[in-house]
Amino acid sequence: MRDYCPILLIAALSLVVAAAGCRKAPERRFEVKGKVVSVDRDHGTVTMAHEAIKGYMDAMTMPFNVRDEWAMSVLAPGQHVEATLVVLQDRSWIEGLVISKQDEREEPVTGSVPKIGHEVPDFTLINQDDRKVSLKAYRKRPLLLTFIYTRCPLPDYCPLTSSNFSKIYRELQSRPERERPRLLTITIDPEHDRPPVLREYAARYMNPVRFEDWEFVTGSPEEIKEIATYFGLSYWRESDQIIHSLMTAYISPEGRIMRLYPGNKWTPEEVLTEMLGRL
Repeated sequence: MRDYCPILLIAALSLVVAAAGCRKAPERRFEVKGKVVSVDRDHGTVTMAHEAIKGYMDAMTMPFNVRDEWAMSVLAPGQHVEATLVVLQDRSWIEGLVISKQDEREEPVTGSVPKIGHEVPDFTLINQDDRKVSLKAYRKRPLLLTFIYTRCPLPDYCPLTSSNFSKIYRELQSRPERERPRLLTITIDPEHDRPPVLREYAARYMNPVRFEDWEFVTGSPEEIKEIATYFGLSYWRESDQIIHSLMTAYISPEGRIMRLYPGNKWTPEEVLTEMLGRL
């Protein structure tokens, strides 16, 4: 019997270690206070100019997912809000909202969303290799285009968009090149996200690295504003961060808009089904 005890002990310890390894990272909770800047009821988000969140981020203006459904019917620009920010792996949201008085404020400028079937203008930008590229160069193959900035701190905004693009990129690698849609990520922070920064950022999400299939581009502030507002983005700078909406567009080989994916609720599977079903 004594001979079996060490074996049983080792097995028990192994199970404990395995169980510990399977545990998900615990959620983190932070108190947040701020003033409502805008409300997106369709996507369940509120943009707030918030105070510093102790232990997480400096004061800035950021969009937040709202877990309390009742709040989306009463939130309005100018209100003061107290809530709990919950961060869980690649998701975040606010809950337990307390809403108080409303102030007058100036509405942000927003681009107009283009219509399905419209031909996209020939915008010219700078890629991760510091070379000029134009959207016309992407003709003959489908194109999936989106907007990010590399310093975006919330896991379910720019990092989620880039992770979704990474999954699409990996899935497309098994298809013949002539049938393989291309991907394009455009920064809305041209002052910081210069070509070397974009190359480093790309390496986090692209394996293997094939810039012929997925490029990362920047440009002058005027060029970025022109293309971003064409696709209906709303964005502005707050301290060292950028507040922005989200938009992803699927463009045909002829350069026409086939599908728009606003917000962050779309999935890689949904987009792949759309793209590959048209090939």
